[in-house]
Amino acid sequence: MNVLRQHAEEQFAHELEEISKQDKNARPTSWNLSPQAVVHYLIGGKLPNGFEVSPKYIGNRRLMEIAVATLTTDRALLLYGLPGTAKSWVAEHLAAAISGNSTLLVQGTAGTSEEAIRYGWNYAKLLAEGPSENALVTTPMMQAMRTGKIARIEELTRITADVQDTLITILSEKTLPIPELNMEVQAVRGFNVIATANNRDKGVNELSGALKRRFNTVILPVPETMKEEIAIVQHRVSSLQKALELPAEAPALKEIQRIVTIFRELRAGVTADGKTKIKTPSSTMSTAEAISVVNNGLALAAHFGDGRLNAEDLAAGLVGAVVKDPIQDKVVWNEYLETVIKTREDWKDVYRACKEIVL
Repeated sequence: MNVLRQHAEEQFAHELEEISKQDKNARPTSWNLSPQAVVHYLIGGKLPNGFEVSPKYIGNRRLMEIAVATLTTDRALLLYGLPGTAKSWVAEHLAAAISGNSTLLVQGTAGTSEEAIRYGWNYAKLLAEGPSENALVTTPMMQAMRTGKIARIEELTRITADVQDTLITILSEKTLPIPELNMEVQAVRGFNVIATANNRDKGVNELSGALKRRFNTVILPVPETMKEEIAIVQHRVSSLQKALELPAEAPALKEIQRIVTIFRELRAGVTADGKTKIKTPSSTMSTAEAISVVNNGLALAAHFGDGRLNAEDLAAGLVGAVVKDPIQDKVVWNEYLETVIKTREDWKDVYRACKEIVL
């Protein structure tokens, strides 16, 4: 299929198949893999037969073990953290490995209604026939309950509080009442919910205490070390470059190191050596944005350069990632350029390229 981005269970079907063949551990009802095998799929590594599984999450293995263990219980999983900490990525791969289907998804927005979570109606049939199962429009949540699979809710905190609370009965009683038909949908074994949320962006609604108690929360942190973040950027850039078929050379490690250094320093408010304090911009400076900057640079190098990623290719995306507020962030960025980047002897090309971009 000539799709831009395959679902995880399609893109990594070969890996999931090999893991399943080698998986000798007990599998919970309706799970495609055992909990141990799901964690192996996420963290990566060699199987007993020598097959290499690519890492989906580069970070603390224990966090993945806690997340997977939660899904074997009657509690739902909330992946919580700053934007760009791979919450959606992890949720998708968890659903793919456990259920073989990551598409049972509710996208949370301020406009998400109860009908998007519970069920809706085909109004033409409703008017013609009256309330009936035939007129019912099922949701991803209802499908997951009926089939014993994982349902996903993206950006739970963007959904208004009254709509969020429609989840309480589903999560506590494992039933979905349909009073119009005097019936209910009862969840089949294997059903559970993975939600993602952050408290950094605008438009965030706090979860009620009742709803929080139905979730086990796993906080996904920003990468702890420079080495870890570089590895994440390298892995994701390589994967995306292949998927997008960008005719450029793989980026040199030096360029990725420089991008990650800039992001980590601006995020922390201090230089890597701890000697100079700097102002932080309004943007999150997440790992996901660093990946985007490198990919944008690769596209420029491929189509408008010599195919090799250089400072000029990175500068445009870099400045755009930092300067979200044209007044506040412009001051922060220019100060960082003059006090940090300009003073680094082997960063002169980055300094010149960034200064050439008029803000």
